[in-house]
Amino acid sequence: MSVLAQKRTVSSADFVNEANQIYVETLAFLTRLSARYSRLVAEPVAKLAGEVKDHSEKANSIYPSGAQLDLKVKLRTEHLLEARASLMALDSRLTDCYLVMMQNPEGCFTTAKGKSVGPKEAVEKLDAMAQSLGARIDRENNLLKGQIESMGKKLKS
Repeated sequence: MSVLAQKRTVSSADFVNEANQIYVETLAFLTRLSARYSRLVAEPVAKLAGEVKDHSEKANSIYPSGAQLDLKVKLRTEHLLEARASLMALDSRLTDCYLVMMQNPEGCFTTAKGKSVGPKEAVEKLDAMAQSLGARIDRENNLLKGQIESMGKKLKS
């Protein structure tokens, strides 16, 4: 049985799920780059998205309880900070990709028959993809900050 949307709370592992979605959407976004730019920027940008995902997974796998609590809290916090740093760098790099794609938006999309879509439709599609990624990045940033604050409180107590 599912929970009504207004009654849902944020799960402590939501930052991992959001990081996974950011990775998937980033790859889909990068496939829209032309081959000329893709060779130059796609791999480092995809790597940043992978770092967000990897550090989120690593942080989530370290549960701060029991023996060596201080060490576990510090390790988890380090991974959360690394994930957030990679996320901020990813946000900047994706903005650069978006600006490059907006120079020739119709070159980023083709129809089912292999023809380029019109400029207006291409801009709308790029804007929608960028908006979705931006919203996910903002949500992930808030989730990571919440986890970092939580770890800070655990360390103090």
